Formats: sequence, structure tokens, C-alpha cells
Amino acid sequence: MSKFGISLSMIVLLAAGACAPAPARAEDVLINRVQQEKGMDLPSRGMSMSQVEQKYGAPQRKLTPRGGDNSKHPVINRWEYSNFIVYFENSHVIHSVLNTPAGNNTNPSSAN
Repeated sequence: MSKFGISLSMIVLLAAGACAPAPARAEDVLINRVQQEKGMDLPSRGMSMSQVEQKYGAPQRKLTPRGGDNSKHPVINRWEYSNFIVYFENSHVIHSVLNTPAGNNTNPSSAN
């Protein structure tokens, strides 16, 4: 094999190793985020839109609803508060998440 062939192979191997994700770091971020959410007073699953608004006030933004085109795709509404986002199926909470970079929710309105 030529020197060029060996050098190219080594470059490819080094580049592949440098691009490999660090799973331990990603897992740490997710674990920290879940622990942080547990310590917060977020809207709980099953709350109605009016209950959320009574307890947490009006959202900063009500994002454009998604879905609703058939029974398998119910309408999903998203309300953005300063620290969290609430997801509703029809009019009831299905999930609340922190508005953090770890959650990839730093600019939810861009998904509008």
C-alpha cells in the first residue's frame, strides 16, 4: 500500500473518532433536566386549559395548534410560559417541559 493510502486511512479513522458522540454527557444532561423538572411546580397531566390558566396565569404565547386532521391525530395546543411549555391534547395537559436548551426548546415559536 502506498504512503498516501495509509495516510488517508488514518485520517478517516481519526475523523470518525473525533465525530463520535459522547453518550455519557447527553445522559447526564437528560438526567439533570428530569431531576430539575421534578422539583418544579409544572402543570400536571389531565389539567384543563382553564385550570392551567387559573393556576399559572395567561401564557406568554399560545402557539399555533397542530393536528386535528383525523381521530388518530388530535389537536395539540402548546402554551409557552417563561420557564416551561405546556402541551395539550384537545383541551387537557398531556405534558409539561422546561424551556431549556437541554430540552431543545429555546425558541418554540420558531416551530410555529
